[in-house]
Amino acid sequence: MKPETELEVFSKLGGTFVTPIGTLVERTRAIRGFVSDWDGVFNQGAKGEGAESTYSEPDSMGTNLLRYALWRHKRELPIAALITGAENPSARSFALREHFHAIYYGARNKTAAIEALCRKHNVSSEHLVCIFDDVNDLGMAFGCGIRIFVQRTASPLLREYVVRQGLCDYVTAHPPERHAVRDVC
Repeated sequence: MKPETELEVFSKLGGTFVTPIGTLVERTRAIRGFVSDWDGVFNQGAKGEGAESTYSEPDSMGTNLLRYALWRHKRELPIAALITGAENPSARSFALREHFHAIYYGARNKTAAIEALCRKHNVSSEHLVCIFDDVNDLGMAFGCGIRIFVQRTASPLLREYVVRQGLCDYVTAHPPERHAVRDVC
């Protein structure tokens, strides 16, 4: 089956390809890793005193499958990083468990975190997939080669804005609580 045909399955589920599928398939050839926000991507983003955000095993397996596919293509371990505005023990635990290259906590300027990651690993942001969900992630996503926006029905105007401005290439069919990361991967 051609990649374009495989990806059309996601349109049938409700995913939106902002960038033509053929263009995305071409861009995947240059991808060397991915970066992601945490809250609102791996989970609903709920917070509270003493409450930790969580992640799901299907999303975890999705990141492993994505990394494996990239490894098979390039024969080198793809970069994997989390960039989050909060200090989150659950995100740290996940990143360590899955052997991510980096986690950036308290990142008020996520663009600076991307730049630091790229310098450290000698890669251009154009070679990264970025998974994001909110306004404070736009700078992080802007320069990445493939930008995936995690949909949330409570943010219709933001979704419309990122689509209209060409700030994302794909909008997930699923929200974070229904395994959006797996959808992306």
